[in-house]
Amino acid sequence: MNRFTLLFFVVLFAISGFAQNNSDLIIKIGDHVILKDEFVHLYKKNNDHLIDESEKKTPEEYLDLFINFKLKVFEAERLGYDTLPGFISELKSYRAELAKPYLTDVQYTKEMVKTAYQRMKTELNASHILIRLPEKPMPNDTLKAWNKTNEIIQKYENGESFKSLAENYSEDPSVKQNKGNLGYFSAFQMVYPFENAAYNLEVGKVSKPVRSKFGYHLIKLNKKRAAKGQIKVAHIMKRLAENSSEETINHQKHVIDSLATELKKGADFGELAKAHSDDRRSTPNGGQLSWFGSSSMMPEFADPAFALEHNGDISPVIRTPYGWHIIKRIKYRPVPKFEEIKDFLADKIRKNSSISRHSDEIFINKLKQEYGFNEDKQILGQLKKEIEPAFGNDHFKLLKLKKPGEVIFSFSDQQITTGDFWDYYLNNPDNEELTDFQLSVDNKYQKFVEDRLLQYEDDHLEDNYPEFKYLIKEYHDGILLFNISEDKIWNAAAKDSIGLQAFYEKNKKKYFWEDRFQGWVIKCDNLKVRDFIDAVFEQDPDIQATGLRDQVTDHFGEGKAEIIYGYFEKGDDELVDNQVWNAREPEDYNESLHFIRGNEIPPQPKTLEEAKGLYISDYQQFLEDNWLKELKKRYKIRVKKRVLKSVESIK
Repeated sequence: MNRFTLLFFVVLFAISGFAQNNSDLIIKIGDHVILKDEFVHLYKKNNDHLIDESEKKTPEEYLDLFINFKLKVFEAERLGYDTLPGFISELKSYRAELAKPYLTDVQYTKEMVKTAYQRMKTELNASHILIRLPEKPMPNDTLKAWNKTNEIIQKYENGESFKSLAENYSEDPSVKQNKGNLGYFSAFQMVYPFENAAYNLEVGKVSKPVRSKFGYHLIKLNKKRAAKGQIKVAHIMKRLAENSSEETINHQKHVIDSLATELKKGADFGELAKAHSDDRRSTPNGGQLSWFGSSSMMPEFADPAFALEHNGDISPVIRTPYGWHIIKRIKYRPVPKFEEIKDFLADKIRKNSSISRHSDEIFINKLKQEYGFNEDKQILGQLKKEIEPAFGNDHFKLLKLKKPGEVIFSFSDQQITTGDFWDYYLNNPDNEELTDFQLSVDNKYQKFVEDRLLQYEDDHLEDNYPEFKYLIKEYHDGILLFNISEDKIWNAAAKDSIGLQAFYEKNKKKYFWEDRFQGWVIKCDNLKVRDFIDAVFEQDPDIQATGLRDQVTDHFGEGKAEIIYGYFEKGDDELVDNQVWNAREPEDYNESLHFIRGNEIPPQPKTLEEAKGLYISDYQQFLEDNWLKELKKRYKIRVKKRVLKSVESIK
């Protein structure tokens, strides 16, 4: 049996370890007490979602399955299966995977999906001023950029316009063209810190400094509007270079005006686009562009495109920085409903590293609040001063702290000392080359705090989340069941050839062959081939199939006869069914060219080799039944029928 299939099956039967307060004892197996809550949980789990109503069981019918499962798990624990290194490692691996959703703010992620959807429905027009930072900024770089950003804020508050400040100070290369105005955008079109700050602004307001991977931004929200959905259009374009002369501009305008006239007379838009448009990427497809939203295309093109009210409508000639255009609306679709797009949004959030980091920060802050995190900044500052002189020299790792027992931070019942942090620092080298002491220590300290909080949360998941505790118990019991069943049943049946043979001798009449035909099924192309084959059989009645095929091929060439030899049951071959069991003739039957040769075999038991898979399966069941009988002798089973009757049946 496939290991993972069994584990999935076991999850349905595994016990969830419910609290033992205020619950009646329903079963006692040996010294193991099972409460009603535990039984009811598994009974419902195994019966609630069955599609076939006939498969649903009453509590009394389910009782035997439950007891048999528990017997095997308790026996595995008695034999020490739960102490084996392989079991411990496998359960640890499963637990690590199952814990992942609990070590992030899942609820916040769900809220982020809803937030992203709301943002998709609203487009923002914003301007910004960017003060850049190097890819790996040092503290001095950060401080310099921060101060410069705040100086710009002061100038704005003193009355200078945001536009002029952007032109004079912004380090965004596009400021020369857009004067700081980024146009309209929606969710996922800007880096997340920028998007998040912009969507939390009121129209006309300027943000505080916003840090992204590019540097510090000051954002001014100019306008808001409802998103217009997406549109698919085709266009005909006559290109204009950035420095086109007036003569060229007029010439291209004259050409596209003449095309517009042709369209009014009924000319095919796609054919004109293929013949005359300068947009070589879209001309093979009749000028059609990919779907786009109003915020993902330049407004000079998007606005007239979205102004078209019906599929097939054609715009007047319009001008963009790239040239002259005529636009035809192909299709339109509004913003999808939340249920239609929520999975797509969730995937976008998961794949966006800046959003994920933001979510991690939210979760860490949540843990700090829940566990009463308290940090002694004075001790942290003293620690930095103490280790700074040794940083970077050969004796760095030999440094002994003066007061390694000082508590640098605490949370819940944890007291974390400077010595704890120093051990972590020395044993976890930086992945990146950080030459600045302060940056290295600060980064490592923040990572140390996060690791300690996450490890503490991980260690207490079973205490904090009952459903997680139940799930781990299910995997615990499932792995034990698989391992002991493998030893006691599956491998035992496969390896015990003597026992299997003895089992077969006692049960050999269980699996029978029905009436069969043993012999040849032959279809010839012509009578010469048929006569040749008959002659071969007269000379050598016991010829092998390959020998007959070779002789026919040597004499007549390939494909002159279809020759099959073997055992045939009813339904295996139409010609055999017709000739042996008087079934209807095959549609292509030719009495002269199609024939069989062989013998009918009456019903007979299948040999062990012929039905080995079936007999091994039966032998496994035989071993399991005997094993359960032994377990029921070893473990005394007591059921409180009064409590069992109080369990409601699944309907």
